[in-house]
Amino acid sequence: MKHFSITSLFLSLFGLLFILSCEENNTYIQSLEDPVLFNESMQQLSDVIVYDIFSPPVASRVYMYPTVAAYSIMQQAFPEKYEDLEGQISGFTSIPSLSDPKVNPHLAAIHAFLKVGTALIFSENKMDSYREALYEKLEEEGLPSAVKEASLAYGEAVAAHILGWADTDFYKQTRTYPKYTIQEGTAFWKPTPPDYMEGIEPHWNKIRTLVLESADQFEPAAPYPVDMDKNSPFYKELLEVYELGEKIDGSTEATQIASFWDCNPYVSHHRGHAMFATKKITPGGHWIGITKIATTQAASSFDETVHAYTRVSAALFDGFISCWNTKWNKLIVRPETLINEFLDETWLPLLQTPPFPEYTSGHSVISRAAAVALTDIYGDNFAFEDTTEEVYGLGVRSYPSFLAASEEAAISRLYGGIHYRRAIEEGVKQGEAVGNYQVSKLKTLK
Repeated sequence: MKHFSITSLFLSLFGLLFILSCEENNTYIQSLEDPVLFNESMQQLSDVIVYDIFSPPVASRVYMYPTVAAYSIMQQAFPEKYEDLEGQISGFTSIPSLSDPKVNPHLAAIHAFLKVGTALIFSENKMDSYREALYEKLEEEGLPSAVKEASLAYGEAVAAHILGWADTDFYKQTRTYPKYTIQEGTAFWKPTPPDYMEGIEPHWNKIRTLVLESADQFEPAAPYPVDMDKNSPFYKELLEVYELGEKIDGSTEATQIASFWDCNPYVSHHRGHAMFATKKITPGGHWIGITKIATTQAASSFDETVHAYTRVSAALFDGFISCWNTKWNKLIVRPETLINEFLDETWLPLLQTPPFPEYTSGHSVISRAAAVALTDIYGDNFAFEDTTEEVYGLGVRSYPSFLAASEEAAISRLYGGIHYRRAIEEGVKQGEAVGNYQVSKLKTLK
C-alpha cells in the first residue's frame, strides 16, 4: 500500500510536470496566433517606409505585396473561410500549397510578409534586426526547431513566389524612364517652393493594376480650365484657396485638420543657410494605421487582421495608380504657383505643396478607396479614435465612420492650401469608384 502511494505520487508529479511543460512549450503558439504580432510587423514596415522616405505611390506598392503574401498563406490555412486570389488580381497565380504538417501558418505568414517587405525597401538591416529579435523571442517561448525550420522554409517559398509576381508589374522598367520635362504655360504644373523638387512618379500609370482593368478605368470629370479671368470657375476656386489661407491661423479647427492629414513623407525646413527635414507617414500609411485601429477595436483574429490589411492595401495600390494617371495627364498647376505669380508673391500655403500635379487630390482618392474597403468589412457606423498621428505630436481625432474620416482627409487639402475644391470633390468620387469596384470584384471571404 505504501509502495502504491509513492508510485501514485510520482506519477502524479510527472503528469503535472508534463502538463506544465506542454503549456510552456505552447506559449509560442499563443504568441503566433495573437494579431498583435502581425500589427507589430506591419508597424515595423511602416517605420522603415518613413525612414527610407518612400513616395506615396511607391509606399502603396511596399505595403501591398507583403500583405498579399501573408493573406495567401492564411487562405491556404483556412480555405473554408478565404478565397484564392488567383484569377482575381492581375498576373497572380496561387502560391505553393501548404502540405507540411510541421508548418505553423501564422509564423510562415509573418516570415513571408517580412521577407517580401525587406526586398522592397532600402534599410534591410532594420527589417532583419526586427525579424531576428522576433524569432529569438519565440524560441524562448518554446518554438520547436522543427516547426521553425518548416514554417520559415514555407514562408521563403511563398515570398519568392510573390516577389516573382512583383517583378512583372513594370516597376523596374519605370525606374529607367525619363523625368518629367517642365512645360511652358500658366496652366501646367511647375515645381514649387521651397525645394522645387522634380515631379514624383510621372510614369506610375504604367504600373500593373491589381483589380482595376486599367489605370484610366475611372477617370474623373475634367478639371476647370485654367483661366485667370476673374469670372471664371477656376479663378473663383483659386481665390477660395488664397482667401482661406489668409484666414487660417494655428488656433483654428481647419489648421488642426490640415496638419493631422498632412501625411507628407518629406517636409523640408529652411533656417538661413541650414536645411533639415521632417519625415512622416504617407497618406496610405495613415490608412494602414487606421486599419490597425479597426482590427484591434473589433478584436479581429490574426487571419481576419491580415484580411483587412489586404483589402485596404489593394484599395490604396489601385487608388494611387488611378489618381496618378489623372495627375500626369491633366498636369494642373498648384495654387501656390498661381497665387505667387498673380495675387501675392509672399503667400505660403499652410502645408508644404507636394511635388506632383494638382488634379485630382491623391489623399481624397486613396482615403475614400480605403474607407470603402474598411466599411465593407466593419460596417457603416464603425466609430473610432484615430491615434495614427499621435507619434508625430498631432493628437487624436474621432470619427463616427471610415467614410467620415475620408471626408475630413479630403477637405484637409483645401485647408492646407494645396488643392482646389474641384480636385477634392472629384477625387472623392474617383476613390469611391475604385473602392466600390474592388468590393464588387475582389472576393476574399467565402
